[in-house]
Amino acid sequence: MNIQTKYWNVDNYVDDLIDCPQVREAALLLRANELIAFPTETVYGLGGNGLVDETVEKIYTAKGRPSDNPLILHIADRGQLVDIVEYVPPLAEALMEAFWPGPLTLVLPKKPGVAMRASAGLDTVAVRMPDHPVADALIRAAGVPVAAPSANVSGRPSPTTGRHVQEDLDGRIAGILDGGPTGIGVESTVVDTTGDVPLILRPGGITAEQIAEIIGEVAVDPGLLGDGSAAPRSPGMKYRHYAPEGEMWLVEEPDMRIRLVQAVERAKQEGRRVGVLTTEESTTAYPGADVVLACGQRADLISVARQLYDVLRRFDQEQVDVIFSETFPYTGVGAAVMNRLVKAAGGKYL
Repeated sequence: MNIQTKYWNVDNYVDDLIDCPQVREAALLLRANELIAFPTETVYGLGGNGLVDETVEKIYTAKGRPSDNPLILHIADRGQLVDIVEYVPPLAEALMEAFWPGPLTLVLPKKPGVAMRASAGLDTVAVRMPDHPVADALIRAAGVPVAAPSANVSGRPSPTTGRHVQEDLDGRIAGILDGGPTGIGVESTVVDTTGDVPLILRPGGITAEQIAEIIGEVAVDPGLLGDGSAAPRSPGMKYRHYAPEGEMWLVEEPDMRIRLVQAVERAKQEGRRVGVLTTEESTTAYPGADVVLACGQRADLISVARQLYDVLRRFDQEQVDVIFSETFPYTGVGAAVMNRLVKAAGGKYL
């Protein structure tokens, strides 16, 4: 695969982005069933026409993504739901009112017109309305729901800048709209609203606590902690994701920092180049490591989420052999951070 990938820089603060030449050109390519990477408030997405199976197949091919891993359809207006879902359950309606546009994806009953490949053959479809001016303008200009997973090679850390996308997908897709760094840094929360009790299929930018404030009872799907044998109903449920090239281990309390220092010493004795993922509060706590990278502030888990994927990619640039990572509370956005770290480490704890 060797496609000429166009690269457009876009000013997010232009008054009428839908008429921006770069956005118009990208939208025309989308309508011609080509693939375009674009920024959202979470991570960069790899977009294609969500109503055309052949286009969705291109997404799987460009990413090297397993074919049973469903995609999310991105819309710019709730009127677009008419073409892609059978109905909107009342709980979903309440969540839309509270969090759309924003980092919340809802699993809804699918209409036949949606590409089967976008939903991995399921009778449901995941939909969200991104809260980013470039994403909004692109979807409106294209005039179709845009199927878009993260714009990276499958399994790699998700991209939070246009250059991250270029590292992974240059030569594989038609174009990249660079609207600067993303704001949240981890993907959207995915909630299945088709049952009696809403299920969180993936933690993300909207927390379980925020969701419960709007609709009351909400559960976490056991598939998040299961053996991976069932067909995933949401992106990110089944396969190893977000992984750096180096081997990665998570270190928990009690005595997290002491145990991490000991792990660094052992790895150094084995002749390995060692990285440590920590926060700004603890950058001097691991003098034996070759590379110590601060991922936000432990007192501010939103900052950890925002910087997580960039830090994982920086470990690749530093060519470390093994990464030892601090762990974080499973509260608020910490649940999303830990979900990604567990996936990145392949579930490996010291």
